[in-house]
Amino acid sequence: MTETGLIQVAIVEDDRRTREGLATLIEGAPGFRCVGRFAGIEEALPAVASRRPDVLLVDIHLAGMLGSEGVPLLRARCPSARVLMLTAYGNEDQILASICNGASGYLLKTTPPDQLLAAIRHAHEGGAPMSPEIASKVMDLLRRTRPPAPEAVLTPQESRLLALLAEGHSYLSAAGQLEVSVNTVRNYIRSIYEKLQVHTMSEAVSKGLRQRLIP
Repeated sequence: MTETGLIQVAIVEDDRRTREGLATLIEGAPGFRCVGRFAGIEEALPAVASRRPDVLLVDIHLAGMLGSEGVPLLRARCPSARVLMLTAYGNEDQILASICNGASGYLLKTTPPDQLLAAIRHAHEGGAPMSPEIASKVMDLLRRTRPPAPEAVLTPQESRLLALLAEGHSYLSAAGQLEVSVNTVRNYIRSIYEKLQVHTMSEAVSKGLRQRLIP
């Protein structure tokens, strides 16, 4: 976030109408600013380091390099940026590839504008927003590929919190479900990160599912 308090967003989308629509939405929303709009990964890479977006919205099915393949390259150029993938439909292989490559969230393009803006803010705050349909696919997919035994130990509350976040709950919503404060949720998150040796919520969810730590 800049000194002005605005969340800076860059868009990587090869459909011009969609790209411009997203830019208009972001520019017109209080607290947000669009700092770049690009038709592909190849166009975005030389610019993101200087534009320094807080959040990158990346279409997964780009005409050139796939969005899932571009995630690590974008993050290498701008390590502090959070990457949200956008898709018209959920392809399991692309979902998993994006998450493994460092994406922070995954949203359907049909996500309503107010929910999209909330997801951008949530990602910027360290969350891992996912459309419910995508979250369900991720959980099913990772459960099918996880190993038979856990490698870390979480408390029951930490496991339940990780399950709620994997389902797409925000910190505030998860706090309500657990009947604790948001600050307590943040303390749980710090403990989870330390135990799982991860740095992002998407990594925690992925590792938690693979190690059978999520009920």
